[in-house]
Amino acid sequence: MRASFVVDSSMAMAWCFEDEATPATRRLLEQMGIEAAAVPAWWYLEITNVLVLAQRKKRISPAKVAQFIALVESFDLEVDDQAPSRAFGHLLPLCRSHELTSYDAMYLDLALRRQLPLASLDDDLRAAAKAVGIRVLGK
Repeated sequence: MRASFVVDSSMAMAWCFEDEATPATRRLLEQMGIEAAAVPAWWYLEITNVLVLAQRKKRISPAKVAQFIALVESFDLEVDDQAPSRAFGHLLPLCRSHELTSYDAMYLDLALRRQLPLASLDDDLRAAAKAVGIRVLGK
């Protein structure tokens, strides 16, 4: 199945932590059951980092981490590994022009290349996507 949108880690974490969920994030989670999404390869490392930090802070139990990982593994994800080769020529200019981190620029670059909507809760990334004509999902 071909990806319908790009999903960033902030959106995925709203599927993990109930206090971050909104009606829009719940609808997108339902879409994940029937549609594919595109993610940069780095996405898994971002998710892992949030989970390990949340567990250290006792925000999430190991059982809940395992449950969330099972959910993520059930998704139909298209993993894009082009970010490293695009770092200097494409991501750096996006970082500069939209005041983004390189991690957020990866999502914007992926959405631009694929001409897909971007599912994100990150305000800076959402603003940058809108500025370049990318439809934004979530909130």
